[in-house]
Amino acid sequence: MAASKIRLSPKEPGAVDDDEVQTAFGGLLVQRRSWRLSWSGRLLVLALFIGGCAFATYNLDNFLSVNAPTHSDTLVIEGWIPPAPLYAAANMIKNGHYRMVITSGCLASDEWGISTNDTYADLAAMRLLKAGVDPKLILPIPSHVARKDRTYHSALAIKQWFETNNVFPGSIDVITVGPHARRSRLLYEKAFGDSVKIGIIPLDDALYSPTRWWTSSEGVREVTSEAFAYVYARFLFFTADKS
Repeated sequence: MAASKIRLSPKEPGAVDDDEVQTAFGGLLVQRRSWRLSWSGRLLVLALFIGGCAFATYNLDNFLSVNAPTHSDTLVIEGWIPPAPLYAAANMIKNGHYRMVITSGCLASDEWGISTNDTYADLAAMRLLKAGVDPKLILPIPSHVARKDRTYHSALAIKQWFETNNVFPGSIDVITVGPHARRSRLLYEKAFGDSVKIGIIPLDDALYSPTRWWTSSEGVREVTSEAFAYVYARFLFFTADKS
């Protein structure tokens, strides 16, 4: 079947037929001229893409390690954090103005991955005591969830303790490690809703440099896993309890 041509707009003398559409089979097939990237345009797009990836990589740890405390007198320490940042938190407590220091955390496991009856909340409380923190300040509030959504359930356990004991802080500050900060704050906000303002304090992980996290296996593992986990928490995690 012969193809036909349709002119979409008046053609100026000497102009190229860029405005022509060629059809066939009664208009079921259409062929037209279109704009395409030149090689220089493709190189420019590639350079912009590589530059954007480099910029995102350089700033990813900084984005995840958000530092936004409320300066509350109620402090929550995620009990799973390594000893070095935990002892840094102990020094912060001894030099601070805190009225209550809550250690949070779910069921712990030993170095072989075998479940125990201990919780990270209890283990962190013992370490704070050994570090010289006033025992009157320390309150472990464990969650007995073993695996799934541990940060959220740890936050929910604290909220439930507040409600049971008629404790109503206007705000709390949560201490965690580096790139876990943005996700921790988000999940605490999901657990508490609008009842408590959530602040976040990230402490450095001594295993890698935050400004050059991509140069070590520990940094790559921690930052990339937290990036994916934050996307999940932001867009795919939904709570059953909306109270």
